[in-house]
Amino acid sequence: MAATLTVGQMAQALNRPAIHVMHLQKTFDLPILEGAAYSPAYFALLRKLVHLHLLGISEKSLVELWKTEKHLLQLLHFDATGSPTWYLDECTHTRNPERRLLLTHHDLGPEILNRMLQPRLDFAVAPRALFSHKEVGDDARRVLERYRKLYADIQSAASAEAPQLRNALRWFPRIRPPRTRPDAPR
Repeated sequence: MAATLTVGQMAQALNRPAIHVMHLQKTFDLPILEGAAYSPAYFALLRKLVHLHLLGISEKSLVELWKTEKHLLQLLHFDATGSPTWYLDECTHTRNPERRLLLTHHDLGPEILNRMLQPRLDFAVAPRALFSHKEVGDDARRVLERYRKLYADIQSAASAEAPQLRNALRWFPRIRPPRTRPDAPR
């Protein structure tokens, strides 16, 4: 695949019309770039969204997960890189998938499995302050728990849909067009 892609190239690779790709860009509030400026990480996110939709995951659930992941990353200051697509930059990484967020694919470390964010950080409830937590900022643990619940719901929905996809793929040999041999008379 090319180093950078156009909307048309991404749509062709996803076997979707370009309008569908543009719909995903708008729905997930992704940056719209000019020409062949889309990175492989950008395409990886779109491919993941299409695949999850094929697994029966609703767009509403995906948008909610997307917003939760971005919110969590902002609370953990992953957005300090200065890149306009900072939340997409990890989408092509494949190492340690169990430690990564589903859509953005950012690695939160082994602590995410233990429902912790980083060791030795004090996230304990502090005594009553002048301002409430909503006025000062969100609690990263609460956002992480919301992410884990959304992720569990997506896992459940995908598990329920997987047998249907397997059965549908069994039909494919019956409906695909016959292969023509290059040396066959026409």
